[in-house]
Amino acid sequence: MDQLTKLSNSTLGTLPAGIRVPKYDRSALTPGIVHIGLGNFHRAHQAWYLHRLMDMGLNHDWAIIGAGVRAPDAAQRDRLLAQDFLTTLIELDPSGRSAEVTGAMIDYVPVEEGNAPLIAQMADPAIRIVALTVTEGGYFVTAEGGFDVTHPDIAHDAANPDAPRTAFGAMVAALAKRRAEGNGPFTCMSCDNLQGNGAILRQVVVGLAALSDKELSEWIDAECTFPNSMVDCIVPATGPAELALVQSLGVDDTAPVTHENFRQWVIEDSFCAGRPDWDKVGATLTQDVHAYEAMKIRMLNAGHQVIANPAEILSVETIAGCMAHPLINALLRKVENDEFAPYVDAVPGMTPQDYIDLIARRFANPEIRDTTRRVAFDGSSRHPGFILPILRDALAAGGSVKGLALCEALWARMCEGTREDGTKIAPNDPHWDALQDAAIKAKDDPQVWIDQTTIYGSLGENPVFASAFADALNDIWAHGTEAALAAYTGK
Repeated sequence: MDQLTKLSNSTLGTLPAGIRVPKYDRSALTPGIVHIGLGNFHRAHQAWYLHRLMDMGLNHDWAIIGAGVRAPDAAQRDRLLAQDFLTTLIELDPSGRSAEVTGAMIDYVPVEEGNAPLIAQMADPAIRIVALTVTEGGYFVTAEGGFDVTHPDIAHDAANPDAPRTAFGAMVAALAKRRAEGNGPFTCMSCDNLQGNGAILRQVVVGLAALSDKELSEWIDAECTFPNSMVDCIVPATGPAELALVQSLGVDDTAPVTHENFRQWVIEDSFCAGRPDWDKVGATLTQDVHAYEAMKIRMLNAGHQVIANPAEILSVETIAGCMAHPLINALLRKVENDEFAPYVDAVPGMTPQDYIDLIARRFANPEIRDTTRRVAFDGSSRHPGFILPILRDALAAGGSVKGLALCEALWARMCEGTREDGTKIAPNDPHWDALQDAAIKAKDDPQVWIDQTTIYGSLGENPVFASAFADALNDIWAHGTEAALAAYTGK
């Protein structure tokens, strides 16, 4: 299409036919939520739910103000500011694509060192929820699950509570200001893929406050709520293909988002200052999120790690490509059925076996170009968050860990940095240098890999796991990845 329409408030009425646009008056919206971490997932998921509520004429006083605490967030702010904070969502369904412009976000806090604008915005009494999508590895959790008070950013925020580096330090500073001014607490809501994400967020916010102000820490712990939640939607990164796709629809959007035709949001109904009516647009509000989040994190998120690492080694570029690869597909099915499902409870309307079939269909969606590189990114957070808790349960129960050990060995093999076709794997983890060093040494001594206590804690000392891991890694290096997969799956 030759003529593109620049996305903005003024052009919503002139976008190409078939693109759904907001039905509400965006100029009348007022803020209620600050969301830190305005990546693709938030805009395809939480922001979409609120947008659909607003389309129903509801919750116009709950609009989102975006925020970030990293330098790259400033570029995202610029992109969204230039198009009035609108986003084009493109649903990729094998039966046909559809597009929708969402408008629940109305502003984005300037990104500045010391985070003064963010602190001031969160201290505004109109803000009743502060939500986050800052990645699983962003919560300063030790290998054993505690609060990492030794991290340099935490030490900085404890020493400089009025000019913090982290999102959590900014939340503490804003809550201190609200308490001093008598404006009451806000709900702190994590939307990251962490089991017990609300409890983990409480740990870091309350723990950080305690390092500089014990009374404030106690007030936050008593007055703020930290609901647990489970979020689910496959949302690829935006690159040249996604930009070309939105342009093919006739829209000039520099920050479009593609996503699958599936969403799920399960939220603990614990909000100290009110909440939007998310349940009216399909979210599940409950007092028991644990079973839902355990199923999703232990099967979908862990399943992504199962397939992404061998795919990188074997030069399979996409998750759909993984599902078309007979051995990687068989690996997923066997590990899920034999070593994941025994440690996952059913939820209303879904057994673990049904869920395996569901995620296999979702992963196989050929319209979703979700790269194995994106899914394999930050394994040093994702393996401890998704796979190692299952490994611990399996060891405690005396269950099989052969597949789990193979998955960890495949990660170690990937981190060596070369594919089996001889091409190099570019650094794909915040701790890549340390991982690659351990992976290279583990070729001769597999124990080196699982002796990384920042990742494995004491798991490397378990003789059952250590033996299974050594066997798997030695097999991969001796006979190749496909041979190791065939030996495990029987294919």
